[in-house]
Amino acid sequence: MKILVTGGAGFIGSHLVAKLLSFGHNVAVIDNFHPYYSVERKNRQFRELTGGSLPVYRIDLLDGEKTEKLFRRYQPDCVYHLAALPGVPNSLLKPLDYVDYDIKATINVLKASGEAGVGHVLFASSSSVYGNQGNVPLKEEMATGEVVSPYAAAKYGAESFCHAYAHLFGYQMTIFRYFTVYGPWGRPDMAISKFIRHLLHDEEIVVYGTQTARDYTFVDDVVSGMIAALGRRGGNDVFNLGSGRPITMERLLQELKTHFPTMKVRYAPERKGDVKATWADITKAERAFGYKPSVTFEDGLARTVAWARMYET
Repeated sequence: MKILVTGGAGFIGSHLVAKLLSFGHNVAVIDNFHPYYSVERKNRQFRELTGGSLPVYRIDLLDGEKTEKLFRRYQPDCVYHLAALPGVPNSLLKPLDYVDYDIKATINVLKASGEAGVGHVLFASSSSVYGNQGNVPLKEEMATGEVVSPYAAAKYGAESFCHAYAHLFGYQMTIFRYFTVYGPWGRPDMAISKFIRHLLHDEEIVVYGTQTARDYTFVDDVVSGMIAALGRRGGNDVFNLGSGRPITMERLLQELKTHFPTMKVRYAPERKGDVKATWADITKAERAFGYKPSVTFEDGLARTVAWARMYET
């Protein structure tokens, strides 16, 4: 199958591309190597995971003409659209950038997919679209648009455009809502990655807020779900991809301490835009394409720490 992955040099994208290649798919990547975090790190992660020998098109998806031209030339059977500007705190500072990269660029991808005759578009959304609903299992229909950050608002808006363009062009649309993905090569601004990096240098870690919980999901499980959804039957739909097992901050710190016994923690007030808890109800994805995460939090964290000792020191 010919597959185009936007944002394919990012954290989840690189892991996805590597797995697709291992299954024998013909894969091409679009990534503009945005400096949200180190471009050098992104290049290294992409080479390490994929071998770096496949086509990478460094175009800006905000350029609709170039995007459409590339889609027509490559003629993909399906498109994974992961390219986006991430990060809740940054979205508070630069909200209009998120309108550009998370909504406008998505519209260009959706339109280009339709014009190129793509059969299936798979879009990377976020659990942030659920807003603050407490520590309860979140079902897909519980997203109401009452979000608490510009990043979440952009993702929710992009989902709406996904539905609109799937209706206009008739391709199959699959929307994934990720729940706090972590693992080797994890985004350096995410809590687990940041904590481990500081602990490796015997620096204190800063915890924002209290009584928080996250549905930490190992990247291999997310990628397996994304690939399984390629063959799903049915029309346009939205699916949670999480572990289904929320982890409190207290438990995360306890697990980290087994790897870093001298860990030092400083507590700070909660940040604007952060939700208190996330918890994925993954029943729908399990029924639709057999999604079943298999990596325990203990094992996933241990594998992430082991990777960091090799690459982050």
